Amino acid sequence: MQAPSKKILLIEDDLKLATLTSNYLRESGFEVQTESNGNAAMDRFNLFSPDLIILDIMLPGKDGLTICKEVRPKFNGPILMLTARNEDFDQVLGLEFGADDYVIKPVEPRVLLARINALLRRSYQSADQKKEKLTFGSLTVDTLSRQVKFEEQIATISSHEFELLALLAQNAGTILSRDHLFKTLYNRPYDGIDRSIDVRVSQLRKKFGDNPEEPFRIKTIWGKGYLFVPDAW
Repeated sequence: MQAPSKKILLIEDDLKLATLTSNYLRESGFEVQTESNGNAAMDRFNLFSPDLIILDIMLPGKDGLTICKEVRPKFNGPILMLTARNEDFDQVLGLEFGADDYVIKPVEPRVLLARINALLRRSYQSADQKKEKLTFGSLTVDTLSRQVKFEEQIATISSHEFELLALLAQNAGTILSRDHLFKTLYNRPYDGIDRSIDVRVSQLRKKFGDNPEEPFRIKTIWGKGYLFVPDAW
């Protein structure tokens, strides 16, 4: 039996771009719905129940960052942000609001497709991947259900934040370099500029009560990388 097509919700107000992108993704085997108005995005999301969201930042009505912040507590799948401006401000805010990745417009369809497939691969683990429940004090990371509990409460984190936390927890007590993290999580080497790992570490620290000035749970080891401290939870 053929597996059902993955569902993509494209929230984009540029009609030409939305049409070209949605047609390309349908030809690539996805089920796609589009929405052009930010005020209608949540209703469309609730009706469609997508596997992945592509979200433009500049929209009529609610902007993409607001939508991302609203949808993230209800959605565990990947969110890919689109921005027309090559500015750190947009990219960092998108990641802080729960996006998993971002691309700068205009983007080549093949590049967009590669990013989508990479996000979905990480979101839906294959049956032969390592599955286990990791517990450190008040923190539990369940890699089978992809659920995180902290102090008896289920934590709301993005899929990329989960992947990073799980990788750090699986290597508790070991310093992981940025290059290792990028190659493992994104399948590309660290370019010395991309701040996405740093932003996600910062977000994880906020969500789990780590001291941003002197972190003790996920430590920054200057010049080497990040260290998950197993007995600090």
